[in-house]
Amino acid sequence: MNLALPESAAPASLLASLERHRRLAIAVSGGVDSMTLAHVAWQHMGGRVTMYHATGPAVPEAARTRVSEHAARHGWPLVLIDAGEQADERYRANPVDRCYYCKSNLYARIRELSDDPIASGTNQDDLEDFRPGLRAAAERDVVHPYVEAQMGKESIYRLAASLGLDDLERLPAQPCLASRVETGIAIAPADLAFIDAVERRLAASLGSEAVLRCRVTGAGVVIELAPPHDTTAVAIASALGAELCRGAERQFIGVRRYVRGAAFLRELSND
Repeated sequence: MNLALPESAAPASLLASLERHRRLAIAVSGGVDSMTLAHVAWQHMGGRVTMYHATGPAVPEAARTRVSEHAARHGWPLVLIDAGEQADERYRANPVDRCYYCKSNLYARIRELSDDPIASGTNQDDLEDFRPGLRAAAERDVVHPYVEAQMGKESIYRLAASLGLDDLERLPAQPCLASRVETGIAIAPADLAFIDAVERRLAASLGSEAVLRCRVTGAGVVIELAPPHDTTAVAIASALGAELCRGAERQFIGVRRYVRGAAFLRELSND
């Protein structure tokens, strides 16, 4: 069922970027950027777009659910795929450019299924960050409509609000679960499942809009909370972290302030 959204205030430059293509294959991660792009493309291009969502172990359960629910509610054509990154030993080794191998596998898998140009939710702000996945995108001629429209994160949040997408306009940034694993520690499905379980429990207790991370480091597990948070939030996170680590026989370090890209061994930001 295709439910009509309110007429959006999507910039003409974004619509022009989409309309340059007869058809598009949109890589939808479940975050606000790609989800909002999917909604705008579906609203303005209709059946000329298909959404592709990877369902591997690095994808948070909440993101998988969000994509599936939006597709069902609004009638998107959605293809769920296994991008196969876990079979790539270069990805599993978790080098500093791990995202390059992840995105390489993702785009290669979409290309196996579609000849349409692939579009990502990369925005203008991402170009100022360390994003190895952009190199994979460039190698496969992936298009970035937000970048072409010179739209950053705040513009995307405003666009989501104009579409009435309440769950997206309040959604904090949620990179893949592998971004929580310290560089050089091999990516393992068990670690990713543990991270997801901890973050889901924390979100249930602190609120879905809270910015938080469960980091797996060489020294043990640490929980990060972004301001604003009070002593009560820290106490809740500490108790939950200790409980879940004890049950999983993992070392719990404690709670600290959220630092973007803290899973890196050198000062580069990844999430």
